Amino acid sequence: MELMEVILTKENLNRAYKKVVANKGASGIDEITVEELGSYIRENQETIINSLRNSTYIPKPVRRVYIPKSNGKKRPLGIPTALDRTIQQAVAQPISDIYETIFSESSYGFRPNRSCHDAIRQALGYLNSGYEWVIDIDIEQFFDKVNHDKLIQILREHVNDSSVLNLIRKYLGAGVMEKGIVKATKSGVPQGGPISVILSNVYLDKLDKELEGRSLRFVRYADDVLIFTKSEAAANRVMSSISSWIERKLFLKVNATKSKVVRPMRSKYLGFTFLKSGGDWKVKPTNEKKAKLFQVMREYLKRGKAIARPLVVTIRRVNEIVMGWINYFRIGMMKQFMEEFGGWLRHKIRVIVIKQWKRPKTIYRNLSYLNRKYKNGFNNENIYKVANSRLGWYKKRSSMDVVNYILNPELLETKK
Repeated sequence: MELMEVILTKENLNRAYKKVVANKGASGIDEITVEELGSYIRENQETIINSLRNSTYIPKPVRRVYIPKSNGKKRPLGIPTALDRTIQQAVAQPISDIYETIFSESSYGFRPNRSCHDAIRQALGYLNSGYEWVIDIDIEQFFDKVNHDKLIQILREHVNDSSVLNLIRKYLGAGVMEKGIVKATKSGVPQGGPISVILSNVYLDKLDKELEGRSLRFVRYADDVLIFTKSEAAANRVMSSISSWIERKLFLKVNATKSKVVRPMRSKYLGFTFLKSGGDWKVKPTNEKKAKLFQVMREYLKRGKAIARPLVVTIRRVNEIVMGWINYFRIGMMKQFMEEFGGWLRHKIRVIVIKQWKRPKTIYRNLSYLNRKYKNGFNNENIYKVANSRLGWYKKRSSMDVVNYILNPELLETKK
């Protein structure tokens, strides 16, 4: 069966449609939403399938948006139309099936049953085997610089259907609409479409095979690559030769200022950094990721906004953010940080609770009630002094023993 016919099977198309609907996402330049996509496809199904089969289908340009990065810069994303996302997903599925048997065991990004945690564990395995010099390769603007001709040449090795290759090339060159103006895309794989993930892995599989051919230890997650050696001299040799190979063979530029040979504790990978503890290499969240968590919480718990929300809504959202962070970094050492962060966070919540009570009379009544209910042992005079004090809530009153013990962590954790 030709690959295009596999793509156009009812089962494959339905699976692609369900995936796009489940992922939701914004509309493209045609403004057809994911919710409207089903009825649009039903009305135009025969025309769409015939145009794909006879290679007359023309993808629409992607809509350019920018999302902020942790370093303050912005990452460009290209949002295809909902229909194009569905077609891209339908193309990506069988191509992924083909390449899963080909991809390297050291490639972890956007593959079934593989995760960032798996990449980190593999990196720790190399470090704890004595490969304690790290080569951090930074490919400059990878998703914007992929060479289209080279990508199609690589795909042709395992994808022998010219109609599929023709469709992929159309997607690569579909263009980008920004501020109402369509610009041609002569290179790159725009991030935002389902097909960009598999195409980026196909392109960089050539790098994986080169590293494997040299018997090098490495991990790759998308375009984030770490290589491990036993000596600094070997690391410098590998850095020079691999950088040259990437530029000569893949027509990509290695960022000389960001690529480096370092000891593990000075390396950062997927939000983690490495440290030695008890004779073994382990990981922990980077300082930047810790600071980002504080920043997100500070923004969400801004006094004016937080006081206006029901407390149960605030605590539910705080739990979602914090648990998401913990789940990602759970394989790292973070106990001390979480204790410090937890204390800071509970203090912010206490201030919000007290400010929502507003009047000294209400504060006194509520603190007294909780004091009696949970048998904290404070007398009425102590509670009255706190409720009627003129000291500021953030630095003074919410730090007092009365508030800390009555609005204790156990009580706050029940406010779900």
